[in-house]
Amino acid sequence: MSEETVDKYHGNWNFPTTIWVGPGRVSELADACLELNIRKPLLVTDPILATLPILDSALASCQQVSLPVSIFSRIKGNPNEVNISDGVKILREKNCDGVIALGGGSALDAGKAIALMAGQRRSIWDFEDIDDNYRQVDPSGILPLVAVPTTAGTGSEVGRVAVITDDKAQVKRMIFHPQMMPDIVILDAQLTMGMSAELTAATGMDALSHNLESFYSLQYHPMAEGIALEGMRLVKEYLPRAYAIGAELEARQQMMVASCMGATAFQRGLGAIHALAHPLGALYDKHHGLLNAILMPYVLIANRPAIQVPMGHLALYLQLAGNEMFDSGFDAVLNWILGLRKQLGIPTCLAEIGIDDTDADRIGMLAATESSAHTNPMRFNDIEYRDIFLRACKGNITL
Repeated sequence: MSEETVDKYHGNWNFPTTIWVGPGRVSELADACLELNIRKPLLVTDPILATLPILDSALASCQQVSLPVSIFSRIKGNPNEVNISDGVKILREKNCDGVIALGGGSALDAGKAIALMAGQRRSIWDFEDIDDNYRQVDPSGILPLVAVPTTAGTGSEVGRVAVITDDKAQVKRMIFHPQMMPDIVILDAQLTMGMSAELTAATGMDALSHNLESFYSLQYHPMAEGIALEGMRLVKEYLPRAYAIGAELEARQQMMVASCMGATAFQRGLGAIHALAHPLGALYDKHHGLLNAILMPYVLIANRPAIQVPMGHLALYLQLAGNEMFDSGFDAVLNWILGLRKQLGIPTCLAEIGIDDTDADRIGMLAATESSAHTNPMRFNDIEYRDIFLRACKGNITL
């Protein structure tokens, strides 16, 4: 075996945590807290969920056992440093000993960051996922965490990273520590039943983007590769059903699993879709899943020289038309994605959501240095990222 081959097959693998799956299992929230020895939890959610009946149903089990729950909901759609520091302040004032993160990606990321920062004395930016920054964390200061997603997209409930916006620099930063992985996850599709069709589409495409980019990453991780493949099959079968029939519980439960699988798989690495979506989200405060959905075909076309073989495998697994050869397999996957976007009412270009080409050069530079760019199968420079962005702005899809 050559030295190059030896290096190729090296990797550090980490797989998720305890996951309680099934409709109605939010009724076990108090059990999850008590199992982790949480006696005074801080529940982190978003401002909208804090006003909805979904919160009362989630907290019913805690009330039954007289478990006092403090609520913090002052977070943005793209949570920032102020949101985290405000949450930590409330946590300390209430003497909370654990965190429940309930909501979509913003609430989950904020909850994870608050649990991390509860016992730290350094700035949150000291723990950005660069080199060995995570070693600066005091592990004893991280509080136990229960994650309860109410959307099926980000998969943040099984991630060791929180994406937090640095408003001063206008960038999103990935805060990392191995112990940021939630200790118990509850995947209860009943909590997603009130999602609009538009949010179902955007979050579902987010799940697809995670599975897709991790599937064709060049990192060696066969387990993650297999999980991503099956995650995309679930998206193909169940996302259109969840979108068309919002009350179909089976489709929503399967999409929660597909989302969880995508985030499990993307420890293999993401790519240029996310490298562009992160700076765009920071600059324009747009929904992350929607950005991924719009960018997806443009990035696929740019990556085509490097992903013909995995796209051929994907076309075969998904039983897409035109999959007899790897070349036609790529076209089959691309056409499926274009058709899925149309079926879900996803905008065809960034201009349709109010993003123009004014900051094209800056976005190209930010994308080229974004951490997700390092595991894209092709290494694009800032000019190439700028050009992908410009095509996505104008809707210029050329096969």
